[in-house]
Parts: sequence; structure tokens; C-alpha cells
Amino acid sequence: MANLALCVLVAFAAVGQLTEAMEVKSVTWQNCDSGKLPGTIKSLSISPDPVTIPGEVTVSLVLNTDVPLSSPLQIKISAEKELLDEWLTVPCIDKFGSCTYNDICGLLDSFFKPGQQCPGPLATYGLPCHCPFKAGSYALPTTSFKIPNLSLPSWMADGNYRVTGILTHNNEEIGCAKLTFTLSTTSSWWW
Repeated sequence: MANLALCVLVAFAAVGQLTEAMEVKSVTWQNCDSGKLPGTIKSLSISPDPVTIPGEVTVSLVLNTDVPLSSPLQIKISAEKELLDEWLTVPCIDKFGSCTYNDICGLLDSFFKPGQQCPGPLATYGLPCHCPFKAGSYALPTTSFKIPNLSLPSWMADGNYRVTGILTHNNEEIGCAKLTFTLSTTSSWWW
């Protein structure tokens, strides 16, 4: 879900280019409610630490829902960045930051066309990619993904972040999770 900074110094094109990559490090997570809501993250593992973007990340994940999930599903994201020992809200800009996504089922349908098999690891492990989702446990075993070049506004590139996601159905809270992490840019020359 994050856009990351890619910078090219054109003045040095004949000799080489200075590029900025992003590192995501010190990722931690927790359920907001100590796992008392019907939807919970049972386990989440992300490696390596740091994750370099662009690059490859390895993820394993177990989610559980005690209730079926169907439209309308909404996710409200609250993103904050630490600045001078204060936590400031990251505004919702171009669907990134503290945003509310009102139609998760429709969003999934825009990524994964209805009637078609779910892609890659989802199909391999029998994981659904369309609503409705049955009550139960959903596990993604250790799987590697390539992360492409992404870009962030420069004011967001470096710093400590905390992100809270709240999943609701018909205005009833189903699940809530918090992530914390640090973003940092790294510069390198390539020829």
C-alpha cells in the first residue's frame, strides 16, 4: 500500500545517476483491541528488516474473522508522522494517507476482475480475493513479493510512522490493527 520516493539527478547523467531508494524498517503490529473484535490479525511476519524499495519483501500472515464479511465493507486509515516529538496526522492526498475507503469489495473487484481466478499466491493457497468472505481463518504462508519503484512527497519520505486501520461493516467495527515503522531514504550511485 505505500508510495516511495525515486529521485534522479539529471546533471550527472553522463557520469552516473544519484538515485534514492526507500527503506522500511522496525515494523511492529498489534490488534487495537487486544483481539476482542471479530476480525483479528493472528500473526504477521515481514522480512528482511529493513525492506528496501524497490526490492523484495517476504510476508507471512494469518487473519481470522468470526463473522462473514460482505459489502458494504469500509476501511478507515489513520496515518501519523512523528515530527519534533509530536504525532501529526498525514492528510489524505491522492488516496494515500489518512483516508477512508468506503467500498472495499468494489476496490477488490477493480484489482481482481470478478469471475476470474485470484492471482498468484492467493490462488495457490486457496485465498479469496472477492467479497463475500466466509467466517474463518485465512493464512498466507511465507511468500515473497517484488516491490516496484514508488514515490512519496518529499515531506513524507523520512520519519517514524504509525498507521491504524479500522474495518467496519454497516457501521459496526469488525477489526482494528496498528502498524508502526520507520521510513528512510538511501542514496546510491549507479553507472
